[in-house]
Amino acid sequence: MKYKIDVVRIRENSITLNGWVVGKTPQSKAAFRVLNQDKKPVKFRHVATRRDDVSQIYFKKTYDRDFGFDIQFPYERGHNYWLLIRCDGRVIRIKFNEELIARRASVAYKRMEKIRDLMNMETVRVALDFGKKHGIKALLLKSKHKIQGLDNDYDYKEWYDLTKPDEEELKRQKEEKLSVQPLLSIVIPAYKTPEKYLREMMDSILAQTYDNWEVCVANGSPEGEGKIVERVMSWYEKRDGRFHCQNLGENRGIAGNTNAALQMAKGDYIILADHDDTLPEYALYEVAAAIASHPECDMIYSDEDKLDMDGGALFDPHFKPDFNPDLLTSVNYICHLLTVKRALLEQVGGFRHEFDGAQDYDFIFRCSEAAKGIYHIPKVLYHWRCHQDSTASNPESKLYAFEAGSRAIMAHYERCGILADKVEKGVDYGIYHTTFRIKGEPLVSVVIPNKDHTEDLDLCIRSILAKATYKNLEFVVIENNSKAKETFAYYEEIQKEFPQVRVVYWEREFNYSAINNFGASQAKGEYLLFLNNDTELIEPRLIEELLGFCQREDVGAVGARLLYQDDTIQHAGVVVGFGGIAGHTFIGLHQAENSYFHRAMCAQDYSAVTAACMMTKAEVFSQAGGFTEELAVAFNDIDYCMKVRARGLLVVYAPYALMYHYESKSRGLEDTPEKVARFNREIRIFANRWPDILAKGDPYYNPNLTLRKSNFALRDLLKEKIGEPYKLDVEL
Repeated sequence: MKYKIDVVRIRENSITLNGWVVGKTPQSKAAFRVLNQDKKPVKFRHVATRRDDVSQIYFKKTYDRDFGFDIQFPYERGHNYWLLIRCDGRVIRIKFNEELIARRASVAYKRMEKIRDLMNMETVRVALDFGKKHGIKALLLKSKHKIQGLDNDYDYKEWYDLTKPDEEELKRQKEEKLSVQPLLSIVIPAYKTPEKYLREMMDSILAQTYDNWEVCVANGSPEGEGKIVERVMSWYEKRDGRFHCQNLGENRGIAGNTNAALQMAKGDYIILADHDDTLPEYALYEVAAAIASHPECDMIYSDEDKLDMDGGALFDPHFKPDFNPDLLTSVNYICHLLTVKRALLEQVGGFRHEFDGAQDYDFIFRCSEAAKGIYHIPKVLYHWRCHQDSTASNPESKLYAFEAGSRAIMAHYERCGILADKVEKGVDYGIYHTTFRIKGEPLVSVVIPNKDHTEDLDLCIRSILAKATYKNLEFVVIENNSKAKETFAYYEEIQKEFPQVRVVYWEREFNYSAINNFGASQAKGEYLLFLNNDTELIEPRLIEELLGFCQREDVGAVGARLLYQDDTIQHAGVVVGFGGIAGHTFIGLHQAENSYFHRAMCAQDYSAVTAACMMTKAEVFSQAGGFTEELAVAFNDIDYCMKVRARGLLVVYAPYALMYHYESKSRGLEDTPEKVARFNREIRIFANRWPDILAKGDPYYNPNLTLRKSNFALRDLLKEKIGEPYKLDVEL
């Protein structure tokens, strides 16, 4: 027999237990008893629950059996109780009292639970599969990261409890009269909703600190099966006139049911919600406050997390960036909590049946295309209930939703005049990879500074010429004060062998910015691909992946995903503020590991990318003034990207443009007093040029996430105050 108690909670005078039990076979049955401290039976409520995840782990397939349980029994404080589980002739006795329950809630216990979780059969099976596919080194690295994750300063529930508004703040919100107090219509399509979940959603709305709202529920349950929704909503309608429910008598599909609820709404702003989720009590206040402070914005969204089926545990928080159009075409990251101004809704129209399954994705695209302003509230304002048949936890269970999402993305491209050949599955279901259509065959100039290190340079050039599928290239190699005679002999040979290779000579002191500006001035291409000499092509379509983005009118620069030689990530986008000034995301993560919400494998907009492999339009490069030559070594590529963004253009990270980067072979480390002084001077220059982003934070990151690590971990509440300005770790 295998078993686990996932959740233990004391509520007033009762204990609730959630967990699962399996026996030797799928047919094994578990029986339960509860005893008090006198060893006498206690009456208890038992509800069997499906646990397809447990079935898959222990029996390798899904059985139509209820391996989970929800047990509730009366509890008197200070007394001991035992849960007895009998299965396959064996009996397990589990003791419960206040001390033991408190111990279960401790950080140390939770870490031990995590360690035990890592030791289960599923972990072993997944580890073996991962090791077979990616090798023992990758498996060891992934295991190391898993174990390191046990030492996070907070688990999410603890972090959430420490950061949510306290009673005093909630009282203040209730008493505050905002300068604008819009009517918020919460629109909810209902379909065969379990009474418990529907009541939890309605109660969470009743508890809101902001009171100018209405609830519009369209009950699409088939006639005869919608009595529960009808009865529950009737109770709320009688209690509070802000609740409204229309019984449709039929299921019109998710789009039709939502449209029916939209037609009921009278509010200035529409809030979309699902029938089985919940809102924290300050959610509507935060929305109304955002409307008051940002009246120009007609589309507002927030961060979110997930709520377990019992409603007792929060997990998997999604802390999002500010509006990120390319991330949106990779994944529906906006999702909840979404608020739309009535005028915008009327302009774009309601939900479309042809996108059922991804109807909200299509709606979000149309709103974002027409919105005058989009505002992101960096707070969790939505708890999304997660169950096995929900795309919240198991996207593959709704393959039709994934396919509808692909069509929604293509429809978005068509409306925006963006040429795309296909949208296909990315690293997982719900994550998309777009292949853009290349217009014509423009010349791309590959600009590579070089000082000796001809073996590196030769590998770089030949890997592109041999593997790259895009052929209209020229290579501009900038000779930078090489010492070895062999280097110059190599230059002659490579130019004879490949006519598309040209060597130009820089005869002044080393200055990365000036050298690349000189190389760009010698280039003939419509597009410039700045490349380090210590790189090697992995993905044959690298040029097309970069060019597909760079050809768009709204894009000014594009960066690639770069790996170290051991297949760990060297670059997957840059966040301004990491390490005090700027840094790469997900450094050291193996390319086969899952990153935060798959961000390392999502095309998206960032504040900057590295010029170790960066494509930009030659025209944009000229207009932006090239690289800033005051920044001779450090931060010149970040500064260039900031200049591109200042011109209203996007900087895109393209994860499927993939290269190795054997970093620091050419230039060496900052290991002398002179180099350290120069580095600190360039930090000061960068900080003086871009003070706003350092003070306010990177809009493509999230203030709830740490600046001290590159893995998007929760911000350390003891070391970093949420919302405080970014501070440099370097003495200026």
